Formats: sequence, C-alpha cells, structure tokens
Amino acid sequence: MRNRTEEKFLEFYESWIFQLEQHLHQLITAHNNSNTMSEIEIRGLISKLTTHHKAYYTSKWAAIGEDVLAFFGPVWLNPLEKSCFWLTGWKPSMVFRMLDRLRKSWMPTVVLVEAQVKKLEELRVKTRFDEEKIEREMERYQVAMADKKMVELARLGCHVGGVERESAVLVEAAVKGLATRLEKMVKAADCVRLKTLKGILDVLAPPQCVEFLAALAAFQVQLRRWGNERHNVTHFYGS
Repeated sequence: MRNRTEEKFLEFYESWIFQLEQHLHQLITAHNNSNTMSEIEIRGLISKLTTHHKAYYTSKWAAIGEDVLAFFGPVWLNPLEKSCFWLTGWKPSMVFRMLDRLRKSWMPTVVLVEAQVKKLEELRVKTRFDEEKIEREMERYQVAMADKKMVELARLGCHVGGVERESAVLVEAAVKGLATRLEKMVKAADCVRLKTLKGILDVLAPPQCVEFLAALAAFQVQLRRWGNERHNVTHFYGS
C-alpha cells in the first residue's frame, strides 16, 4: 500500500517524464534545424532542459525529507529503471561514456577541440572521485547497520510480545538516525549528478549541448518505455 509521499511523487514523476519526452522532441527538431536556429534560440532550449532537471531534484529533495526510504524502492519506476540506478538516480560517470559514444557520430564541424577534451577529462576524474567518496560513506552506513547497538535493539525486538515502550523509543531513534544519514548521502549523490551535468554543459558548445541533452533524455524516456513494455508482458503472461 502506497503512502502519501509515494502517491505524490508518483504523480509528479509521471508528469515530469511526460514533459521530458516533449522536450526531447524539441531537441530533435533543434538538432535537425540547427543551421536555421539562432544561438539565442538554442540556448533558450538548453535553459529549458536544465530548468526541467532542477525541478526534478527540487521535488525529490522535498519528498526525501518526508520519506527517504521510499526512494530505495520507488513505486514510480519499473524494474528496468531501478536496475540502472545508483543511490536513487543515474550514476554521474555514466554520462561520460554516453558522451564518448556520442562524439563518434558528430560531424567534423562539431567535434571537440583539445581544450574541451582536457576540461571534460578533468571533470571525469573529479566526478569519479566524488562517486568513490559517497560509495565509501554508503559502506560505512551498511556496516553501522550491524554494529553492537543495532544488533542489541534487533534482539530486543525479537522477544515474545515485542519490545517494551522504552526499547521501542530507542529503536525509533536509531532508525531515524540511519534515515538521516541516508538522506545526506542521497542529496550528496544528487549534487554530484547536477555538478556533472552543469560541468559538461559549460564545456560543450550550444549545438553539442543539444545533442548531449537529447541523448540523455532519450535514454531516460526509452528506458522507461522498454521497462514498461517488458513489465506489462511479464505481468500478462504471469497472470
């Protein structure tokens, strides 16, 4: 049964992904008509996409404050989407591999110059460093789940009749403390995602930004579409 936070974010996410698909169509149109669009128009479209992504994290952080655990078993995602997630979202270093593949299809007029390649490589190294820092914190969190205090609280909860009132308060406080740590890690991971996205867009020229954002949007839209189709087929034959 979904709680209030899950219901609200489910509604938000379905609207957000629908709007992302509309933006994707605009990006594809801009790419196909790049010779006739002014730089101001292209930059306006890029700004619209970055604003759309920021809106996602604004809503996500508000929902995480209510129930961070909902984002570790999100009801708004299909199994395929969940399988690609790293700490409740896309892994920042993934976009560099996407960018590497995208560069192979670029025409000579939009290839990266040496200065851009150097800046992107520096950003790639910084992003990987930040990911590893968060992963180490996640390991510490998982170890903390099995520390002496948590094990003792779990043992108390297994007594016949459940825990006493005092013990229940201790359990609640411990779980709340762990949830607070989780919230900080998720927000830290989201900050790396946003910094990586901004960093790449700052390096790329406007036409390159359009292709990169289109590739990122297409990945998210198609992942959802493929996952929903597979989930529906499996559900149909399993029913």
